[in-house]
Amino acid sequence: MRRSVYESVWLSRFSSICFMSLISDLARARTEEDVKDAYIKALGLKSYFKGLVDIQTEEVWFEAKDAPTPSIVMFGQLLFYIRAARKRGEAIPAFLAVIDRDKAAIMPTEKALPLLDDKAILWPKSGSQAGKELAAQIAPYVQAHIVEYTIAHDEAAFISALKEAIRERRIIRTPITPDNLRQVFDRWKVLIGDEMGVQREADYAVLFFADIMHDGEREMINTLEARLFVTADGPKFFLRGQTYELASQRGYKNFWAIYHRPPESKHRHYLLERRDSLLPVDEQKFKGAFYTPLHIVDKAYDQLRATLGEDWQNRFLVWDMCAGVGNLEAKHSNLRNVFMSTLDQADVTIMRSNPAFAGAEIFQYDYLNDDVTDFGGIDYTLSNKLPMALRKAISDAKEGKKGAKPVLVLINPPYAESGSGTAKGDENKIGVEKTRINLWMRELDLGYASKELFTQFLVRIRHELPSAKLALFSTLKYVNAPNFEPFRRFWLAKYLEGFVVHSRAFDGLNGDFPIGFLIWDQSCNEPISDVMTVALDHNGSLVGEKAYAARPKTTMLNAWIPAPKASGDLALPLSNAITVSRNPRKKNSCEGAIGHLFAGNNDVQNAGTGTCITSSIYTGRNGGGVFITPENLPNVGVVFSVRRLTKPTWLNDRDQFLQPSQPLTDEFKADCLIWMLFSGHNLTAGADGIHWIGRDWSLTNHFVPFTEAEVGAVGRFESDFMSQYVAGITFSSEAQAVLNEGRRIWSRFHATKFPRKIQDEYKLGRPDAGWYQIRRALDAYSDTEWTDFGPYKVAYTELSAKLRPLVFSLGFLPN
Repeated sequence: MRRSVYESVWLSRFSSICFMSLISDLARARTEEDVKDAYIKALGLKSYFKGLVDIQTEEVWFEAKDAPTPSIVMFGQLLFYIRAARKRGEAIPAFLAVIDRDKAAIMPTEKALPLLDDKAILWPKSGSQAGKELAAQIAPYVQAHIVEYTIAHDEAAFISALKEAIRERRIIRTPITPDNLRQVFDRWKVLIGDEMGVQREADYAVLFFADIMHDGEREMINTLEARLFVTADGPKFFLRGQTYELASQRGYKNFWAIYHRPPESKHRHYLLERRDSLLPVDEQKFKGAFYTPLHIVDKAYDQLRATLGEDWQNRFLVWDMCAGVGNLEAKHSNLRNVFMSTLDQADVTIMRSNPAFAGAEIFQYDYLNDDVTDFGGIDYTLSNKLPMALRKAISDAKEGKKGAKPVLVLINPPYAESGSGTAKGDENKIGVEKTRINLWMRELDLGYASKELFTQFLVRIRHELPSAKLALFSTLKYVNAPNFEPFRRFWLAKYLEGFVVHSRAFDGLNGDFPIGFLIWDQSCNEPISDVMTVALDHNGSLVGEKAYAARPKTTMLNAWIPAPKASGDLALPLSNAITVSRNPRKKNSCEGAIGHLFAGNNDVQNAGTGTCITSSIYTGRNGGGVFITPENLPNVGVVFSVRRLTKPTWLNDRDQFLQPSQPLTDEFKADCLIWMLFSGHNLTAGADGIHWIGRDWSLTNHFVPFTEAEVGAVGRFESDFMSQYVAGITFSSEAQAVLNEGRRIWSRFHATKFPRKIQDEYKLGRPDAGWYQIRRALDAYSDTEWTDFGPYKVAYTELSAKLRPLVFSLGFLPN
């Protein structure tokens, strides 16, 4: 039915109104997230993901910026992600889009594909480092293919163009190659094979090859046992007189939207020869003590292909010397190049009985003890366990013989340590580190690292296979932990690429921390520097990028404040504001000290529960810390605030705090001081009657930032240090707001008549009660007289929001 003129005009106006909502939303946007949400709303995106790629749909990937940014710079960052995804064999979209407050631009991905293989392009280590240098290199390739829109004038045209691109649903498909054969087959089985009702597990591989060796219209190889016919009603498979049809074609369409069919002709016969490698894999067989989940093994193989090249499985001999029951080799497509050894003979028996490992050389070997001489050498005749083929490969690689295959060590070693609370497979035993390699490491004076089993593997591998590539799963201790510094001076290798994954992906691991899969070239003797990784969640999904900084101990934040000497009388040891430690470390006091900063281990993992200030020494946990003096007070405020402002996550769990890389302003120091004074972990107190070693002790509170008159105190504060100290400081509006709200709460405290029970519990017999005592007492009395902490919490949150980004911009933590 034809529309009336009135209806057409009305619809045109309505369409213009809808389009104009984008520019209105962008005008109101305050952050980059607001910019993204404005475009998502305007484009009507229903299925999208926000992550490393700012907005990711099946058809289009978006790079977004809050501030106006040259389109070519944004496209450079997007192309970095496209290149990485393509190397990993992942699906990439047909279109790329860049968006900011003022403009947007679109480009077909296929126009940029040639430059991804151009070795003259110098790609940065991470997408966040993609800037003007990369933009200048890619401009000649892509500038002519970019369509740019100014939102103020071209909003409707841009939205129409993007919606049309989404409707096209074109995907640049991933080829099927020898390197991804096992992974492609596993996905085919889930999306297609399981829809057929196949009775025999072994038939999946036969049907799979019939499918991939067909281009959708005709067979590329007509000698296969199974046949595929594509009809108007969908695909039909025939095998030994039986017909197989799909219960649902949704998975079939999805699979062939991702992968290209058929494989290139140069790969077809080789792929057919690998049919045995696709025999059924029972995942339960891989759940040994050191289980590496197969979906994470998939990601490791993607990373190896991206780093070492498409044909790495054919070029490299692989040795996994702590294979367990073979998890890391379950996805390998060329097992004749694989050597698998493990400590337990029972695991050897399991692997040898598993058809998934047909062709691999499997043997029992105790890598940390077997063939290790008393003089720090390797003598294979001591055990005669190492296969001759592997001995020859090691020898040829060491000598650099022409035609020798390079060796790749692929491992997920046990990372137990003696007396540690963290261990793969709950291995945590006194003496677990006592191996023959441990003796080497102690003679080399490698310190704490000699206690770790996984670093013992690294030491022997470095000695035995100095030119090998190394790919291992492990914690990040060896990269950035301060007590591994002697190890890093000894163990030199060039970092290539890698990822970190949430520890929750692994069975038998407690806590939330990153496990790295990092690839190293041991032939390059380079000291470890910053390590840039991509980050995956426990499901293996991409969530971002993460850098781990390797720095000397002297640059760590816990070495920033020189420790004043303890030369006075015995100090009262505390485990809380007014509680004596049950297991005190007896220490002397420091003359002129006004308090004590407890700052435990230097990583984010420990900062949340290992940072506080007290009026005497704090001896909880490992007892680390420094006395606070008037001279070091500004830096104490900075260290306290930086450590506690950082919210721990699984990804930053092992990050080390560093000394600032930028000059600190007086305003920043003053903000940190106020943030510390009104933190819940300011445990300074004024109290009498604390009993220890047969006598009563008193605490003097030097951290009251107000005078008696300001807060209506009825008695004299023993110390007016802090009120005098802050009197000479000009505070920011955010810090002043916290100070004002703190004064209100302090005044409320001094105006309240607390019952005896609360007075005794929090030792309120002196006027100079501290912030801890004030908050706890008022909270305990809230049923009778309610105190509104809301305005204080708002002010404190705003000061926190101001300071938190400065932790990174001032260099206290790597970005």
